[in-house]
Amino acid sequence: MLRRAQQLKHHIILGLTILLAVLITLISSQDVSAKRVVIPLDLTIEERILTWPRLTDDWQSFTVQKGETLSELFSRAGIPASELYKILHSKQVATDLSLLMPGQSIHFKHDSDNNLISVRLDTSPLSLSLFKRNAQGNYIEETLTREPERVLRYSEGTINGAFFTAGENAALSQQTIMGLANIFGWDIDFSLDIRPGDNFKVLYYQEYLDGVRFRDGNILAAEFTTQGKTHRTVRYTDQEGKADYYSPDGRSMRKQFLRSPVDFTRISSHFTKRRFHPVLNRFRSHRGTDYAAKTGTPIKATGDGKIIKSRYSRSYGNHVVLKHGSRYTTLYAHMSKFGRGIKEGKTVKQGQIIGYVGSTGLATGPHLHYEFRINGIHKNPVAIKFPDVEPIADRERERFDQYASNLLSNLETYPMVQLAKLEQ
Repeated sequence: MLRRAQQLKHHIILGLTILLAVLITLISSQDVSAKRVVIPLDLTIEERILTWPRLTDDWQSFTVQKGETLSELFSRAGIPASELYKILHSKQVATDLSLLMPGQSIHFKHDSDNNLISVRLDTSPLSLSLFKRNAQGNYIEETLTREPERVLRYSEGTINGAFFTAGENAALSQQTIMGLANIFGWDIDFSLDIRPGDNFKVLYYQEYLDGVRFRDGNILAAEFTTQGKTHRTVRYTDQEGKADYYSPDGRSMRKQFLRSPVDFTRISSHFTKRRFHPVLNRFRSHRGTDYAAKTGTPIKATGDGKIIKSRYSRSYGNHVVLKHGSRYTTLYAHMSKFGRGIKEGKTVKQGQIIGYVGSTGLATGPHLHYEFRINGIHKNPVAIKFPDVEPIADRERERFDQYASNLLSNLETYPMVQLAKLEQ
């Protein structure tokens, strides 16, 4: 009997391991197919180090200083101005070296006669430009790019206080925590809906360069349970290479409006027909939602729209009103200042910063007053069911269903697979 149980356990472990291997293959074909991979992803870390050109002792390295011009940098490196002129005027040099950014690294290599033969500019950890001098004394540019090695990771957490803290306790980076909030931000108001005991699961990539953790990659699948309601999502890349997040039944996670115009704040005053106003010292209706936040907290447009007001008034202080199509308008009040380029008549995108929390107008402290109107009538933004955007295309349905099913199955079984490996 014991032997049969051990055999059964072995078969379960084997099956889960195979499922994980198959899923990773499916993920790779989904997530990488739309990218141009210059350095193959199947190289080992050691091979990657050899593929990416290393700096040897015969290179001189310099860091671009704040306010430093290109000619000043070359002078500091002891490079004649004539060489800089040749590089800038070579027909086969496309990179504008005058656009150097502070903190970038630039490297120079000389021959045995101390003649400059190569210049290397590290434009980012994933790309560099090499300028090589040919026999005619002209420079030819070669651009190299690479892809990081990606490792599949799983994390889960339970919220006892702030969601951000729970994410950090689950060893998630700030990037991935904000990614989760952005993905679920159309369905969950992280200022209002989060309760102790809510939990989340996330399957995502970590990216490595030369064996060192570089950053977190895309979230592949996630689950968020709040107040007993579970939301799930998968990242799906369609056959045209466009990636987005969808619910298991193919509905886009995006909605016409975000649930909250500010991240990780608390609601200090709800939508109500009767509230005592602390400044006016009398009862009046409160036709919006107040989000308490520090002065300077960014305020986001909850939907694509046109700015029909961007001004100061005695009541609202610095405020913005957006018109979203023919039916909807939103108002954002008591701003400390407006966002860059926020002017009447301009258009904004969902999630764009339109201003910053403040206490201008009739306000006792820093907060955002947010109003949502349909056909001019004030509505409670917390209670509204927002319109969906386009679901998964019919031509993608079969492919999506198979992919989503496998990915969400892995989200559930991944911890068991890892536990089984430890027990072997």
